[in-house]
Amino acid sequence: MEYCIFTEPQQGASYDDQLEFARTAERTGFTGFFRSDHYLRMGDGDPLPGPTDAWTTLAGLARETSRIRLGTLVSSVTYRVPGILAIQVAQVDAMSDGRVELGLGTGWFEREHLAYGIPFPSRRFDLLEEQLQLITGLWSTSPDDTYSFEGAHYRLDAAPALPQPVQSRIPVIVGGAGPRRTPELAARFATEFNIGFQPEHVIAEKFAGVRRACEEAGRDPSTLKLSVALPTLAGATAAELDRRAAAIRREVSDLRNEVNIVGGADEIRDKVERLRALGADRVYLQLMDLRDPGQVAFLGEDVLGLTAR
Repeated sequence: MEYCIFTEPQQGASYDDQLEFARTAERTGFTGFFRSDHYLRMGDGDPLPGPTDAWTTLAGLARETSRIRLGTLVSSVTYRVPGILAIQVAQVDAMSDGRVELGLGTGWFEREHLAYGIPFPSRRFDLLEEQLQLITGLWSTSPDDTYSFEGAHYRLDAAPALPQPVQSRIPVIVGGAGPRRTPELAARFATEFNIGFQPEHVIAEKFAGVRRACEEAGRDPSTLKLSVALPTLAGATAAELDRRAAAIRREVSDLRNEVNIVGGADEIRDKVERLRALGADRVYLQLMDLRDPGQVAFLGEDVLGLTAR
């Protein structure tokens, strides 16, 4: 099982906050540090210091970490044209010596688009399909060749397939609870399928659905990594849980009643084992307070025992 830290910096976190989180995750044995790709805070609260751009942040972290994998969960197809995104991700892959992963999705937060003047079309699944095809097409083209693409939304005319990623194949994550197009796109283009913020019976159902999509596409389902992302609150004592819940303006009792990973070491290990039994190869632990790297250390060292591995 792989374990990754997943953060939401738009809720109020500086680059330095994210750097400390990523370094703590690396030191304590986590596989990856992933962040959302958003520009506007969701809900009430202090928005300071303001948004940070996901791929600018990951470029910085690429030079200030050495082992941990870095990526988005997930970038929205509405933010960047795919040819430029392919260049950005390949460049960060080189800057990290081959540690980058790209999560790509349709986007959903309309208010954010209105705030920053970003178009928010209705048929975003069509954009996602073309962007997945185009980006993976660029990355798989020989560096001495060019890549052309003609779609309903994007057109590339003899684009240089440069820069080349360091990895032979940058991992691509596609996720969501959609019943048809999401698993079909994951089966065609992704190395990983992710389902987030769902109860265990839904996770099992979505894993089964994407396995069927792989079989229908003529792909061995075992070649697709399956992952789960869940909000997480961890603490060694009840007082520590209360303190960490208060920091994100929540109550522990409410968090326990939702689809979350909440509790001490034994509770969290039990939950992780149930996810493993459902078929999860990777778990993303979503932590909302980026000013508390101690929670990362507690999870890695005391709960999951990653440092000793």
